Amino acid sequence: MAGTASTTTGASPVPLTDVALAVGIIVMLSILFLPIPTMLIDFGLAMSLALSVLILMVALWIARPLDFSAFPTVLLIATMLRLALNIATTRMILSSGHEGVNAAGYVIGGFSRFVMSGDFVIGVVVFLILIVVNFVVITKGSTRIAEVGARFTLDAIPGKQMSIDADVSAGIIDEKEAQLRRRELEEESSFFGSMDGASKFVRGDAIAGLIITAINIIGGIIIGYTRHGMSLSEAAEVFTKLSVGDGLVSQIPALIVSLAAGLLVSKGGTRGSVDKAVFSQLSAYPRALLVAAMLLLVLAALPGLPAFPFIVLSALLGGIANLVLRRTARRAQDAKAAETKATQEKAAADDNSVKGSLKTSEIELVFGKQLSTFLMTERQELAFRMSRMRKRFATQYGFVVPEVQVTEDLMIPSKSYQIKIHGTAIASYELRIGEILALVGENPLPDIPGQEVKEPAFGMRALSVPQSFTEDLKRLNIPSVDNIGVVLTHLSEVIRNNLPQLLSYKDTRALVARLDPEYRKLTDELCSTHISYPGLQAVLKLLLAERVSIRNLELIIEAIAEVAPHIRRTEKIVEHVRMRIAQQLCGDITDNGVLHVLRLGARWDIALHESIKRDAKGELREFDMDPRMLETFSAETSKAIRHHLEAAKSFAILTAPEVRPYVRMILERLHPSLPVLSHVEIARGVELRILGSVS
Repeated sequence: MAGTASTTTGASPVPLTDVALAVGIIVMLSILFLPIPTMLIDFGLAMSLALSVLILMVALWIARPLDFSAFPTVLLIATMLRLALNIATTRMILSSGHEGVNAAGYVIGGFSRFVMSGDFVIGVVVFLILIVVNFVVITKGSTRIAEVGARFTLDAIPGKQMSIDADVSAGIIDEKEAQLRRRELEEESSFFGSMDGASKFVRGDAIAGLIITAINIIGGIIIGYTRHGMSLSEAAEVFTKLSVGDGLVSQIPALIVSLAAGLLVSKGGTRGSVDKAVFSQLSAYPRALLVAAMLLLVLAALPGLPAFPFIVLSALLGGIANLVLRRTARRAQDAKAAETKATQEKAAADDNSVKGSLKTSEIELVFGKQLSTFLMTERQELAFRMSRMRKRFATQYGFVVPEVQVTEDLMIPSKSYQIKIHGTAIASYELRIGEILALVGENPLPDIPGQEVKEPAFGMRALSVPQSFTEDLKRLNIPSVDNIGVVLTHLSEVIRNNLPQLLSYKDTRALVARLDPEYRKLTDELCSTHISYPGLQAVLKLLLAERVSIRNLELIIEAIAEVAPHIRRTEKIVEHVRMRIAQQLCGDITDNGVLHVLRLGARWDIALHESIKRDAKGELREFDMDPRMLETFSAETSKAIRHHLEAAKSFAILTAPEVRPYVRMILERLHPSLPVLSHVEIARGVELRILGSVS
């Protein structure tokens, strides 16, 4: 027994909600057939009104229609409850209506006195207006929205199911999430389909209320006149008040439920409660509020209209508009501040993380501690001049070089700076802070106190003097450069010498993307059949290695398209491209329309040709020159080049087409900025002036 008792006590309680609902439905059906006392009728009418208000509040505050998926069921129960109470009140009115306005309960009597104000004609008019509002306006519109919503929801189900399957296949969501979405999709289709039918409940309820009220009035007059000895006027007044009071008691909850149904189906794809959705969207356009406020002010100024309500409403709308504008500005400021903070935190996290330490800047200018402090006030000027330098590079060479990352490093000498390309220090120099460089070159040193140094960009002979001697250098016509100028000139020359390393695959794709559609199509066809995008990048890199601009990318792509089906070697493709853009090559180095060249003598032409080894098919295989002869060639060529460089003339080395790449390869370490042209790269119409020969 004890064990049995303990088992019974420890069992979980049985939920009684399903039993209570079943009992409630049975009681509601019993009202249709059994007479009930007036006290229970009053309680039922009050419960019907409370239930309708509860339904309206839930419809107002739900975030989305599917959150109230039980609405069709609740609507059916509420409608059936009102109809059952209507039948019960009809029974009481027809059987006991001769006793007075409280014969069907105090709720109906109170409504008849309060709404009708003692005149049943007013009650009839109000009742008919409620019927029209409920039946013609709210119910009809809600029914149409429910029909269209159900149709479009059902039509969209296959597409949504395919989208879920695609997300699962792509790995965006897992199977559990897919099941939840499919279940939600089923509930959505069932809900909107049920709402399409539930709207008919509201429509039928309005019609039934009108018919029941008419039956009560006509039947009550007949019963009062024939059975209770009442006059026609007395019977009409009593039974009309009771019938209209009963109609009002049933139509007001019906109107509330109809409004809830309309709010629910008209909510559509709007998320959030109705008040938030409506007020946030109405107040999202402050200009509309201001226009409405101005219109109300105009109406207030019109003669014959009361000014006070229009002025109050105008001030209210204007105040709301001002509040919304301030709130929008504050939110934008807060969002910007939050974005800046998040960016700073992310940058700090990247700097402190292991992954962040693996990242290297493409171009980095690193200052020592003392130099960084000295240039702190000049950072804005430095950034401006670097942006102009990048723009000049883009115009000259046809692509945008990466941004220069300016940092500080305590590990290098405090007055020095380093220039890094992809994390590797390419060049460095130690500045004499507060002094300027006087570029004297091969001229004698001026009679100015200073220290002889080498200018870092080109290795020119210079004199570092205090800034106070700037005017003296101007009088002597000696060019001078300040600290920022030294840094930027050095940086510019380092970038120019490393242009191939700075042209990334991403830059190549970006250059192609900026072309006209026809050239993009040509490039795609070319890179899909004969040469790849990395191959195209290799061609552009070789051109930039000789400081040849790629700004005429269309001509370059056309030239590649001509030979790519027949030639695979990148070097040969580049030589053909150079021949096609000969006009650009010559135009970039001509001086007043005259191209000065220094050609190779016959001795070196023969020696270079003999150093080229060919295969059985006659194709170039390798370049093999005796090291001693190579040293002699470099020395003689450099001597001749320096002789003409001292004359400050712009010129090029002129060679045969086959040996041009190898001559360039030999000379680029000694004279990286000196162009080397072949005979076939001399454009038509260019005046050629030979300075001499290397022999």
